[in-house]
Amino acid sequence: MENKVLAVVAGEEVTEQDLNDFMENVPQDQQAYRTNPQFRQQYLEQLIALRMFTKEGEELKLDETEEFQKIMEGARKDILAQMMISETIKDIAVTDEEAESYFQANKRRFVKGETVKARHILTETEERCAEILAEIEGGGKTFEDAAKEYSTCPSGQRGGDLGEFGKGQMVPEFEKAAFGAETGKIIGPVKTSFGYHLIKVEEKSGASDTTYADVSGTIKANLLHQKQNDAYNAKVKELKEKYIQK
Repeated sequence: MENKVLAVVAGEEVTEQDLNDFMENVPQDQQAYRTNPQFRQQYLEQLIALRMFTKEGEELKLDETEEFQKIMEGARKDILAQMMISETIKDIAVTDEEAESYFQANKRRFVKGETVKARHILTETEERCAEILAEIEGGGKTFEDAAKEYSTCPSGQRGGDLGEFGKGQMVPEFEKAAFGAETGKIIGPVKTSFGYHLIKVEEKSGASDTTYADVSGTIKANLLHQKQNDAYNAKVKELKEKYIQK
């Protein structure tokens, strides 16, 4: 896939891959919008600004100051410490038997929360959102066709389909509206930080018991974290005996 050049800052290219790497830090509740053009443009502007500040710092020779050298030495120590921690926990694993045993002993903890399956149409203005709603309600277009034609979210190409999601996965305003909506009815405009939405909830599922297959990945991840934490604490105790003067 072509690594498109998005900008050039003082002769240095800012590429699509640079932006994708920079966007790895997008908050969890905004992950659904990572492919939204307006959202990506906001992050591109941030990345360009950082590159410009870097260039200005180089021209002022801030990297030759005592303060810079002190920060770099601190970074060197932090990196070495992180590499040593990775070395300490690299061989730790969780078996299927361990994970299933934990599930059987803690079934009450694994109850699937409420979910909804929904579609949406994202627009820049409340007025545009209302116009699209009127067209749908007037029989001019189906919700799915309107999403394909008008939505600024990439999900529009799928007729606005967002799939199934639970609480905590969408921005608060969107989540509140979706979980409060009646199945089959269109609600909106709903304002969020990304624009105005029309939302159509197609299915709702209440809380239910969960099978081991549904949560095995989560259990393994949690048990792995616990094992790694135990190994970390044991290593800290060992290193205290080795390096701390009494």
